[in-house]
Amino acid sequence: MTLPAGWQARRPTLDDVPAILAVVHAADTFAIGYPDFDADDVRDALTAPHVDPERDSWVVTDPEGALVAWAILQNETGMGREFVDVFVDPDRGAEVRGPLLARQLDRVAARAAERGLPDLIVRCPACEPERRWAAELTEAGFDFVKRYQLLRRSLAGVPGEPPPPPPGVTVRPVRPGDESELRDFHRIFDTAFRDTPDYEPSGYDRWRALIRPGTAWDEWFVAEVDGQPAGVLRSSDQALDRNEGWVRNLAVLPGHRRRGVGAALLNHAFARYAEKGRETVGLGVDLANPTAPLSLYRSVGLREVRWVDMYELVVPATGV
Repeated sequence: MTLPAGWQARRPTLDDVPAILAVVHAADTFAIGYPDFDADDVRDALTAPHVDPERDSWVVTDPEGALVAWAILQNETGMGREFVDVFVDPDRGAEVRGPLLARQLDRVAARAAERGLPDLIVRCPACEPERRWAAELTEAGFDFVKRYQLLRRSLAGVPGEPPPPPPGVTVRPVRPGDESELRDFHRIFDTAFRDTPDYEPSGYDRWRALIRPGTAWDEWFVAEVDGQPAGVLRSSDQALDRNEGWVRNLAVLPGHRRRGVGAALLNHAFARYAEKGRETVGLGVDLANPTAPLSLYRSVGLREVRWVDMYELVVPATGV
């Protein structure tokens, strides 16, 4: 697929960050109703360990030279499947999304060959309003594989002290200076997610290296059952621009599920967010994950607000 006459594609540089951010904000506002990226997120994407902007990313300018689209290939661990995002200004760049996707699929094929693999799975998300994009993905051979549900609740009236947990359950903030504690945190997370679809295990050192400096450790919690670590909750600052607390991961060991551990962790996180003056709390749920029923989240006041569909394609390696 080719670009329209007068449109140009080139590789991005860090000097493009402000213009890229403007495109991402326009795309996010159309897809989810508000901007969901900041300049640091763009820089992080372009400088991620397994991303080479000279090969894994494109920007497109219109005939007047305005940047209207950005495509980025991402793979946080350098293993397993690839993820492609193609952001366009919906008022000016919708027609270049397909051609950019085609370029990124060519790059996925090359990455498969570089890794000595016969093929690679690539995934692309599409939000509810992005019907044209979903149709383009289908036309390119992608299949729908799953849906992620976003849930949110107001923190108005949430006290700074959470309700008492069930008997035998205690919840406390993680001890970030204790290496063995962090290894336990990772072990619980890794063990709990191994029985969920699509989980790609990552060793402790890799997991630890991806934790950003300045992490709000007081928003990470460990739950113990009869004195033994049984569950963990990890928060993220990705929604601070909306004054929203965000639960990134909730994990409970299989032998301790359905005992109120997950709800106790969530209630402690909600109380901490409220104590800090956050107005809302949000999280995303993989509806294909049998270990995280919506009933748990509804029981602590969270409600569905929107969804994102994930599409998937198997891309043969270049030369295969």
